[in-house]
Amino acid sequence: MSASTSTSVPTSPPPRTHRWRVVDIVVASVLGVACGLVFLLWNVAYRGPSAFLEPLLPGLQGLLDGPWLFAGVLGALIIRKPGAAVYTELVAAAVSALTLVGNTWGAFLTLEAGLVQGLGAELIFLAFFYRRWSLPVAVLAGIGAALLGGVNNLLLWYAGADITFVVVYLISTMISGAVIAGALSWAIARGLAATGALDRFASGRAHRTRV
Repeated sequence: MSASTSTSVPTSPPPRTHRWRVVDIVVASVLGVACGLVFLLWNVAYRGPSAFLEPLLPGLQGLLDGPWLFAGVLGALIIRKPGAAVYTELVAAAVSALTLVGNTWGAFLTLEAGLVQGLGAELIFLAFFYRRWSLPVAVLAGIGAALLGGVNNLLLWYAGADITFVVVYLISTMISGAVIAGALSWAIARGLAATGALDRFASGRAHRTRV
């Protein structure tokens, strides 16, 4: 009498790949457009808080930069592929640039700002070899986006500003980048993963292994 025994072979997780899939492009594009709509609202809404902060301490308006910085960090946290931060931030900037709703900076400079800010976040994820997606890394990416974006703004819009303004502005924008672009984007990505909406992405699968 012979008995056949079936052995279950443990399945290994799919190999890590940095190649973009169609679904990555689609979702990153949708994210960029959604973030661009936030940009549109903030193009108008930031003026009230800015008018309040500027007289208190010149440069303190940097605290309001965060809502323009989060697209790249959020896109990278969800897609987890090289170039996601730059791509998502650029798409969001394009929405803001092409509609020109409340946009006083012009299409070209809006796109240029999106590229620089996205690059600031991208460099942080690159520094961790696109393998670390924790809250501290997200916060660093938000700071990176703020730092490069802040320097870009100082060169374009605040040329000749005194050292006090430069220091206050850079510190303020990095705080905003850390909290809004970094920590808040991380929380949003975690929340989306918890709903199952990101099951086709490594970010969604990583969340399931923790719960």
